[in-house]
Amino acid sequence: MDLNYFKDKLFDILNETDELDITDICADDLNDRLTVSVAGGSVFQIECRQANG
Repeated sequence: MDLNYFKDKLFDILNETDELDITDICADDLNDRLTVSVAGGSVFQIECRQANG
């Protein structure tokens, strides 16, 4: 599995969930980062990197 496939699937999972009350997801593909906003105003950044191993 490559990094772009993983990021796409992670985006899909976050986009489909109702559990986190997500209001917006912004994908920054150049920096391999997802910014997730949730109800109540909290914002989280998820940085994706493929580990060598």
